[in-house]
Amino acid sequence: MSEQNKPQPVQTEALAALRTQIDSLDRQLLALLNQRARVAEQVGELKRQEGSPFFRPDRVAQVIEKIQNANEGPLLNAHVAAIWREIMSACLALETPQRVAVLGPEGTFCEQAAIEYFGGAANLIYCSSFDEVFHATAAGTAQYGVVGMENTTEGVVARSLDLFLRSPVHVVGEVSLLVRHNLLRQVNSLEGIEVVLAHPQALAQCQGWLNQHLPHAERRAVTSNAEGARLAATNPAWAGLASERAAAQFGLHIVAHAIQDEAYNRTRFAVICLPQTLPMPPASGKDCTSIVVSVPNRPGAVHDLLVPLKKHGVSMTRFESRPAKSGQWEYYFYIDIAGHPAQPQVAAALQELQGLCAFYKVLGAYPVSE
Repeated sequence: MSEQNKPQPVQTEALAALRTQIDSLDRQLLALLNQRARVAEQVGELKRQEGSPFFRPDRVAQVIEKIQNANEGPLLNAHVAAIWREIMSACLALETPQRVAVLGPEGTFCEQAAIEYFGGAANLIYCSSFDEVFHATAAGTAQYGVVGMENTTEGVVARSLDLFLRSPVHVVGEVSLLVRHNLLRQVNSLEGIEVVLAHPQALAQCQGWLNQHLPHAERRAVTSNAEGARLAATNPAWAGLASERAAAQFGLHIVAHAIQDEAYNRTRFAVICLPQTLPMPPASGKDCTSIVVSVPNRPGAVHDLLVPLKKHGVSMTRFESRPAKSGQWEYYFYIDIAGHPAQPQVAAALQELQGLCAFYKVLGAYPVSE
């Protein structure tokens, strides 16, 4: 080593002093975190005596907002929010572990959405399909569930909409996740890939890239992207479309990064639970109310659904139709509106709209994900 590249004694001493300072601060932080955790345990005991919900997403949002408002940097507010969500998740786990049903196996985007919402201390229950997520949540095996609702490229997840129709669960939150699909394989090469495995939505979201780079490979739909990655780990001629998390989970190479056809590819996930687990969250000021309705089969019936919304100045943000499967060409309509039923104009519009419907169900009212 040249004299120029040798560490200078003054710099080394200064670095050692700063590291000693960081070590001291870490011990102080740990002591404060444990002090917070002990207070959280007392809160949990009071909640247990009162029978009130342990997990309150509105309270989590309030705490994070207060901390962000008090933040003077240099930490970014987004990083502060992530840190405090994990702190609150760990403290909540001391009160009572939150059981959350997600689409498995490990490494799915659904799992990622759940961790983003509940924090890493949540007890995740992996299910083989969204049907199982709904069932586990409705049966009480899980307190909460996370299911895909819609994607910016491929639209709604039709099965989730159908399951909402007769399930007793409701929506209490949402997560909007930037989804990047990566081609994963045992071998770090595009050569010799015979089968690409992924969830049908992921295959559709990457069809342009697959047509160009792997036109002769079979595209095989499986229950989740992580399941496709798991299967790809069993056969060198197979590849999966999944997250970087799934690549690490199953020991696969990322042969091609972010191959989705749309760069800004987001999926919206709904957080669901039974009303007795958590009632409708209070209005936050930036909410969405989701309903499903059907109307008598007569001319102008669908148009009439929109009149109460316009009359009371309520904005509709989504309108989807699904067949009622009655054999009579009847449909259910899934509608998202901006606002919360606690707001007078929203309440008035919903009451008037309900009077026009043969079937009416509120799927949930919840804060909109950033």
